Amino acid sequence: MLQRNRIAGTAAAAFWLCLAGAVTLALLPHPPELRALSDKAQHMFAFGTLAFLGAFAFPRFPKAHLAERLSFLGALVEVLQAIPALHRDCDIRDWIADTIAIVAVLVLLHAMKLPRGAR
Repeated sequence: MLQRNRIAGTAAAAFWLCLAGAVTLALLPHPPELRALSDKAQHMFAFGTLAFLGAFAFPRFPKAHLAERLSFLGALVEVLQAIPALHRDCDIRDWIADTIAIVAVLVLLHAMKLPRGAR
């Protein structure tokens, strides 16, 4: 039980740190460029990571609710990127990429029966 709490605590810290970093990078007017990954791959990497960490950080939270919240965050980021002062592009395909990554990671974790919530 102590090990499970330690994993959840570490995952929660990593989740919130990654969430803050992803939202910050998404809303910067001129974020650093990662030429090695396409825009869609960057979205999928960020939201796939958040889904993975979220599943371990909050093992008792229903995975469907986690997927819903993260997908909503992806949609919100796209709406905020429509603010002219940010000089960013609002693209529904980015939100779709976010949601695909979220669902894929959570389905894979479910198939592997990871993580298990406290019973």
